Amino acid sequence: MDDLKYPVGQYRLPLLITEKERRLWIEEIAAAPAHLRKAVEGLSDSQLDTPYRPEGWTVRQVAHHVPDSHMNCWVRMRCALTEEKPAIKTYDEAKWAELPDSKAPVEMSLVLLENLHARWMAMLGPLTEAQYHRSFVHPELGVRTLDQTLSLYAWHGRHHVAHITSLRDRMGW
Repeated sequence: MDDLKYPVGQYRLPLLITEKERRLWIEEIAAAPAHLRKAVEGLSDSQLDTPYRPEGWTVRQVAHHVPDSHMNCWVRMRCALTEEKPAIKTYDEAKWAELPDSKAPVEMSLVLLENLHARWMAMLGPLTEAQYHRSFVHPELGVRTLDQTLSLYAWHGRHHVAHITSLRDRMGW
């Protein structure tokens, strides 16, 4: 079951972060919208409404979750860049995945993700080393730097794309 839940492995917070790793994570985040679009390309409505694992979200819910989560991350990073160690607000992603728009066409979320990531990359590009060390306070996880957050969201995109692509492989789609 863990292979279905964590097809790229569970996230591990890096202990040491180099500039090279940061650049790779930014590249991964920049590429995430295209990878998600390719993962859902050509799927029928019934395929989109198939859970990627037992007791898991449907492909459609995953496709809507990614921009929801990344939008929250983008706002958190903006707060960290403009405030001193702000306490961020969490959200109940499981309840968000049940809202009526979770049944909407995935194209809406694909376009949203593409535009969000374009803005995100425009924000990240000119940041200084010191700015990547700025942080926010997560109520459950504690202090998180922008660098650590990049690491998490590079993984997050891979993680959810792999949910879809591994389901496609298992189902022969």
